[in-house]
Amino acid sequence: MELNVVNIKGEDTGRKVTLNDAIFGIEPNDHAIYLDVKQYLANQRQGTHKSKERSEMSGSTRKLIRQKGSGGARRGDINSPVLVGGARVFGPKPRDYSFKLNKKVKRLARKSALTYKAKENAIVVVEDFSLETPKTKDFIEITKNLKVADKKLLMVLPEKNNSVYLSARNLKKAKIVTASDLNTYGVLDASNLVITESSVAIIEKLFNA
Repeated sequence: MELNVVNIKGEDTGRKVTLNDAIFGIEPNDHAIYLDVKQYLANQRQGTHKSKERSEMSGSTRKLIRQKGSGGARRGDINSPVLVGGARVFGPKPRDYSFKLNKKVKRLARKSALTYKAKENAIVVVEDFSLETPKTKDFIEITKNLKVADKKLLMVLPEKNNSVYLSARNLKKAKIVTASDLNTYGVLDASNLVITESSVAIIEKLFNA
């Protein structure tokens, strides 16, 4: 698949970039995407939830009634979960929600996500650029020139660029990532991908490793 390379003014540079079919043209695997997104969302959870349980409440440990002969259920002290009222019996406890996912599955999921974007013609390749100073107004002008201003976009840079990052930080519909930090959730969450020219080569190198 070939795409024209445009500059930040939205003008065609006359160059073309060929997207590797091994990354942008595979048979998408929806289950791999599901697993990768599930892991990403699970890793976002803090897992610090906690509620007091009956056993943690203050109260006498005296046995209220005898073990047998009352005709009712057996119960021990005043904190017995058999009694009505008080805290939960099995409440939430702090835990780690992360789980392991094989590298090959994660790589397949990211390739599948990029393939979907390629099929939707939702990828724009722009020549490498940088902003002299962080300015949101300049970044908005670039998105207008690329015709993605009103869409949720993910811009992929070859390396960290604070000027570009700070220029887009206040925009709800724009997110900046480096090619090495590209993930399945971010690709699918965006309506359009704006990839710089040199980032294409980095993506191909990383995903074909």
